[in-house]
Amino acid sequence: MSFIAWTKRTALVAAVCALALSATAQTAPPAAPAAQDLLAQVRQRVHDAPVVRGGFEQLKTVKGFKQPLRSGGDFIVARGKGIVWHVLRPFESTLVVRPDSLQSRGSDGKLTTQMRAQDEPVLRTVNAMLFAVMSANLAELAQHFEVTGQVAAKGWSLHLVPRDPTLAQWLASVELQGNQFVQEVKLQEARGDASVIRILTPVAENALRPQDAAQFE
Repeated sequence: MSFIAWTKRTALVAAVCALALSATAQTAPPAAPAAQDLLAQVRQRVHDAPVVRGGFEQLKTVKGFKQPLRSGGDFIVARGKGIVWHVLRPFESTLVVRPDSLQSRGSDGKLTTQMRAQDEPVLRTVNAMLFAVMSANLAELAQHFEVTGQVAAKGWSLHLVPRDPTLAQWLASVELQGNQFVQEVKLQEARGDASVIRILTPVAENALRPQDAAQFE
């Protein structure tokens, strides 16, 4: 299963699970002092850029299958606009995650899946969580997860456990590693499946390129 397929499935499931999250997000307890200090240290390291682009490789381990599933491609994270995942292998597809919608297209450019926040109000919360993980949006992460980790000379690591028990039925934990950028994301699902996403050659840019901006319209 490619990352795009995992994201679509997770968004659909989490749209239901996040009902409790969407009701409590604004009143979530603040991070403990130790977590606040940790996040402050990580914040000093992370490159704060309007746009980050790069490549990715994913290794997906599915419970009951001996061989892991591999996929890869490139991505764009644009502050305030969302994420574009362009899967190039093993099959081409594109997933666009905006604050208010999620849509995927096949290699021929035809729309295959579309969800809108006006139809699924909790989708906005789900997309915010996805964006927070990939952009290391620390304030958003602390709102939705219990955060532990460490900062060392070579980089930082964070271990995230969902605050909401309903969400925890599907997502056991998220681990992030990085320095100026997120370099690796490990997703452990409660049912036993796991994904490791490695971020390749990330680059910070001040604005979207014209051809990229069109994907968010």
